Amino acid sequence: MAERPRALLSAGARVIVPARDVERAKLALEGLSSVEIEPMDLLDPASIDAFAARFLSTGLPLDMLVNSAGIMALPDLTLDARGYELQFATNHLGHFQLTARLWPALKQTAGARVISVSSLGLRFSPLVFDDINFRDRPYDPWAAYGQSKTANILFAVELDARGKTDDIRAFSLHPGGIPGTGLEKHVPVEALKAVGVIDENGNPNIDPARDVKSVPMGGATQVWCATSSRLAEMGGVFCVDCDIAPLMKEQSDQFSISENHTEGRDKVVAPYAIDPAAAAQLWSLSEQMTSVKFPA
Repeated sequence: MAERPRALLSAGARVIVPARDVERAKLALEGLSSVEIEPMDLLDPASIDAFAARFLSTGLPLDMLVNSAGIMALPDLTLDARGYELQFATNHLGHFQLTARLWPALKQTAGARVISVSSLGLRFSPLVFDDINFRDRPYDPWAAYGQSKTANILFAVELDARGKTDDIRAFSLHPGGIPGTGLEKHVPVEALKAVGVIDENGNPNIDPARDVKSVPMGGATQVWCATSSRLAEMGGVFCVDCDIAPLMKEQSDQFSISENHTEGRDKVVAPYAIDPAAAAQLWSLSEQMTSVKFPA
């Protein structure tokens, strides 16, 4: 959590971090005294609205919004208070609502950017529009995670298409596999050892060639997407390793976590994750599910 704020602070940015658990965030950001921490829960629409209202009341413009919170591979089907699958609700719907509420502040800034932190886990699943919440198909933890990460990318595609007339550009990215952040808490330890993400003692096996990264490495592409002049006029793209990811040539029906950590594995984006028609469909569905529309 601390690396991205640290990098932005060093460049002179004012950084505000909304967090569900404020005390935990304070511990994670210890030493960064100028970071402002605000309470916000992505699974609580009222909490999102309250955070956004507090920010808008300051009258400040918003230069960049990084949507990075997430959960992964919940072992059992879990629904939020509205009846939505929890990974989709947290990883996509909460960020959709937050971005909509902060839109007036983004419009105040020439060249504002919205960054969606996705994952190569997009390969686990496209968006299954007729059964987002696993009502009529068996629940699979990785399929649920995969479609939420695909949603992150599609959201950036449509957001960029809608925002560029206001000089707001959107990007999505894969930060890398980063052990020790807590994201992997629902993945069995033996599974992490088996794919070489951690060693026998539970320590991270940092190896960028296998996409196992340290926290600073993982923050690099996020900061690059938020600040790089190379991305001028190139919104809506999916980025990996501080570059734009190429398009996948062949899509396999089978994909496992071990493939993400195979040396030499191509870091590519699937066509279904950048399809403009699917992005527009997701936008309409998100409006329906959240009862939130972006202001004109």
